[in-house]
Amino acid sequence: MKSMGLNEQQLQKMKSHPGFIAALDQSGGSTPKALALYGIKEGAWSNEDEMFALVHQMRTRMITSPSFSGERIIGAILFENTMDREIEGQPTVDYLWNVKRVVPFLKVDKGLSSDKDGVQLMKPIPDLDSLLEKGKAKRIFGTKMRSFIKQANEAAIKDIVNQQFELAAQIISAGLMPIIEPEIDIHCPEKARAEALLKAAILKKLNQLPAGQLVMLKLTLPEQDNFYADFVKHPKVVRVVALSGGYSREEANDRLRRNHGVIASFSRALAEGLSAQQSDAEFNAMLDKSIQSIFEASNT
Repeated sequence: MKSMGLNEQQLQKMKSHPGFIAALDQSGGSTPKALALYGIKEGAWSNEDEMFALVHQMRTRMITSPSFSGERIIGAILFENTMDREIEGQPTVDYLWNVKRVVPFLKVDKGLSSDKDGVQLMKPIPDLDSLLEKGKAKRIFGTKMRSFIKQANEAAIKDIVNQQFELAAQIISAGLMPIIEPEIDIHCPEKARAEALLKAAILKKLNQLPAGQLVMLKLTLPEQDNFYADFVKHPKVVRVVALSGGYSREEANDRLRRNHGVIASFSRALAEGLSAQQSDAEFNAMLDKSIQSIFEASNT
């Protein structure tokens, strides 16, 4: 019997293993903000290289913690900068899979364009092909890309979904798994309506996907419980994951529990309460508690 290839093992883990995805690509909207939440103030670095080195120390501390493993965390989303670095003498991606059994993803978007018609499309990604090639060479399993919806504008939401699926096709053809993330602002004045428009637009695209093509979806926790159940059971969707979107961990977990089959992909809510000033014992205990609460909310 042919043994499962690495990608097949990782795909099976993504499809069916209990757990959630750690979003380590961004926290609190920007790197300085993520560091500030971790207790490292802006004056602690003098250039971008030093700033990224500090971020990598924080990420390394989380990933190497005994509580961070493939038992409860099935995937992790990384910055390109984190992918390019090492943890304990191994490339980050290899460490994640070989040591922790956590499936590695890469954030590929270049940030958001300015607000137009109540949404923010992704900025162009001119070097996407070479980035996908690089990610594949480093044994990345999949990618993530985020757009942002602030208003329930039907035409603009369709534009968001069209852009996401166009790029997803490019990612699939490179042999990687795309996580499509059209985030809805939790402060959107007509959030439930925006969710209905987004759901309709995504369903249409899912139903048009060619045979053998699969995607993952990363969505804001909805106003109506189990609103994305159609995605959870859709044959083209490997997994539906939820972002914390600025909700506290407690509220994000409460909402997640009420959406069966959806698992977390939290960044800020995962790192909440962690600090550079904590001893390793305090840090590990806090992270363990956080991971357990998110794991339970993801798998009720």
